Amino acid sequence: MAALRMLLSSDFWRMAILWMLALISSYFHLLLTARFPCILRCHHRTRSYPRCRFSSAPDSIIKRPVCVVTGASSGLGAAAVRALASQGYHVVLVGRCLQLLQKTIGEIKQQDDDASLSAFEVDLSSFSSIKKFESGIKQWLSDSNLHPSIQLLINNAGILATSCRVTSDGYDQMMQTNFIGAFVLTNLLLPLLKISPVPSKIVNVTSFTHRCISNTDLNEGTLGGKIFDCLPTSGSYPSAHTYELSKFCLLLFSYELHRQLHLVDPSPNISVIAADPGVVETKIMREIPPIISELAFKALRIMRLLQSPETGVDSIIDAALAPSDASGEYFFGGRGRTIRSSKLSYNAQLGKNLWTRSMMLFEEVQSSFH
Repeated sequence: MAALRMLLSSDFWRMAILWMLALISSYFHLLLTARFPCILRCHHRTRSYPRCRFSSAPDSIIKRPVCVVTGASSGLGAAAVRALASQGYHVVLVGRCLQLLQKTIGEIKQQDDDASLSAFEVDLSSFSSIKKFESGIKQWLSDSNLHPSIQLLINNAGILATSCRVTSDGYDQMMQTNFIGAFVLTNLLLPLLKISPVPSKIVNVTSFTHRCISNTDLNEGTLGGKIFDCLPTSGSYPSAHTYELSKFCLLLFSYELHRQLHLVDPSPNISVIAADPGVVETKIMREIPPIISELAFKALRIMRLLQSPETGVDSIIDAALAPSDASGEYFFGGRGRTIRSSKLSYNAQLGKNLWTRSMMLFEEVQSSFH
């Protein structure tokens, strides 16, 4: 019955049709970029970036850079942890279940005994949990005799909820996990990124589904209202649309933070990059009826669009190891390649409005815990 209800829902057809078109559009952009690089030029030409391995100078105070990865217990997060640990990072795993994080650490240690890893239990749908993590990582840096800074933050955590769940802070759980929590976490850790003696980086893991958000969607109300007051009062929960909107906002935030940092300093110490892994076989569809998700994965596998976490993580690692001048880019397709995201995502006024409303919330969170 659950599968039948899903098949008859607008969410199912939105995912089946609009998400597929959005994915195809991203690959089409990738093809055009490769074959005709001048066609998709808007403000600048899309390009590919090399991976730059961190190398510590003999007199450097940063011997092993610190990286924080959210949603690190499985899937793309775990794959990113494994890849970055092999690149010499001390990776801080962040997730909702400490036992799962410890299990992931154990599995990685079996393959790479030299991997330097730590775990923190954090729920991104809880402001108090995020604030606790801020205090915890500062104390951990001090106790570990490490430089009190972070070199890399990867906002990877995300959920696809099929029902409306209200957090203890009063927000939609999917929106708070996918965007609001990432915004709050990033701004709390920003001082630690800014004081890094070597260039630091923020990578926000977004999705091709952001392309499904149109001017029509935003004309129905202010963007801020849709994000912070998006709890449905009647009818079915717009699961697919809420997911798209959360990823669209994370992308808007990425570009706006990039602009904000460059306004203060034309050559800032921090770069901000968006990464889109495409379709990856992870547990994000755990709330979808199994028969539906299995059929979807099978169809995508036949079309050769489904990737394993170990392959899908490439765009995230490309962004994480990209040079500083890649700030403001949108990585997709692996091999260091970038494409243009949706036209709407570059709307500076939208980004500014979202930033203003989000900062108001951030300041409320800060004051409530002082």
